[in-house]
Parts: sequence; structure tokens; C-alpha cells
Amino acid sequence: MKTRFSSLVAIKKDAMQKRERELQQALQNHERAKEALHKSLKELQNIEQPNSGSISQLLANRTLLSRQRAIIQHNEEWLEFTKNEVQKVKETLKEAMIEYEKFKYLELQEIEKVLKAQKQAEVKRLDEIALMTFGKKETKRKAS
Repeated sequence: MKTRFSSLVAIKKDAMQKRERELQQALQNHERAKEALHKSLKELQNIEQPNSGSISQLLANRTLLSRQRAIIQHNEEWLEFTKNEVQKVKETLKEAMIEYEKFKYLELQEIEKVLKAQKQAEVKRLDEIALMTFGKKETKRKAS
């Protein structure tokens, strides 16, 4: 049944579904950030410390270690960013769900009001028919 809230309910539902898709995307980004951090930490553990060799080899190893630490720091920042992004999207999804539920409730209230009015009109109509048929029976009895 169409009400004045039906189009608003559809719009709010679309907005809510859009927020759900955004949440899924944000969760996927968060998982990728976790994986990248885990991978960069594992790569840091795999870098071997040279015990001997030329100074250029030691400097190259030190540069490699510092670069890997920079990658780890970047991945930690990315992970924190995606965590905050997931939280923001969850909040907007919650707001969208509340808005949808509000308008859905208003629509249901409107439908109940219309159904109640229809039911009352039907009862009134049946009462009128009953009175008319009862009146006809009474006039037939008096005529007989």
C-alpha cells in the first residue's frame, strides 16, 4: 500500500544500503592494511644481521632495516586510518538505519490509520445495509 512516506522509505533504504556497501569496503581496506602490516613485520624478521663484511655491506643492511621500519610505520598509520574510517562509516550506517526505521515506522502508522478508516467505513456500510434490510422486513410484516 502506498502512503505519503513510501517514497521517503525507499530513499532511506537506498541510503542505508549505500552505507552498508561503504562499510564492507572499509572493512576490506582494514583487512588489507592488517595484512600489509603483518607482511612488513615478517619481512623485517627475515632480514639477517651481518656479523662481518665490508662497511658498505653494513651500511646497505642498515639502510634496508631503516627502510623496512619506515614501511612498517606507514602500514601502522594506514591501519589506524582504516580503523578510524570503519568507525566513521559504522556511525553513519547507524544514523542511516535509524532514519530508515523512523520513516518505516511512520509508514506503518499511516497504513494502520488507513486500514482502520477502511474498516470503520465497512462496519458503517454493513450497519446501514442491516438497517435497510431490517426495515424492509418490518414493513413486510406490517403489510401481512
